[in-house]
Amino acid sequence: MSWTDERVETLKRMWTEGQSASQIAKVLGGVTRNAVIGKVHRLGLSNRGAEGEEVAAVEPAPQPEPVRAAAAPEPVAEPEPAPAPRPAATAAPVPTPPAPARRAIIPAGQPLPPQPSANEISPEALASQREVEKRARRLTLMELTERTCKWPIGDPATEDFWFCGLPCTPGKPYCEAHVGVAFQPMSARRDRRR
Repeated sequence: MSWTDERVETLKRMWTEGQSASQIAKVLGGVTRNAVIGKVHRLGLSNRGAEGEEVAAVEPAPQPEPVRAAAAPEPVAEPEPAPAPRPAATAAPVPTPPAPARRAIIPAGQPLPPQPSANEISPEALASQREVEKRARRLTLMELTERTCKWPIGDPATEDFWFCGLPCTPGKPYCEAHVGVAFQPMSARRDRRR
């Protein structure tokens, strides 16, 4: 769709009559409400008067006058000296609000803060997890594939960090034992929190 002179005139007329952008778009056809609003802004028609009030035609911005040869400078009046400042009353210090708690970034090689306790995991899943970790393949990140368990074990900031690496349960990123830990029914989790 192109903005022909006729369509622009229709837009200007309807806009000054107080029609909405949706109404104008419907009459013009082939344009959206947003296209009408954009054209109104580009034409400089965006300021409308109150309802029923005629809007004056948009006048072009005044052009700056050309610079004339420098004339003699006008005398400048000396500014009056400012009154002396009054001594400030001692105000009570404004208490600063406490800073929001931030999670600390722990540099590599430093011990991690205590993690959530193991009592959040069902005892059956925890026992199964320990047994699986005994026979795990202990893979590095680069050795993982789409068919290996991606359960992380240990602290990533230490040398003794590895992934389980046992065969995955179909459709899951973990082996059967780690799926039992990661994907627990909602009711089981809710019961343990009580």
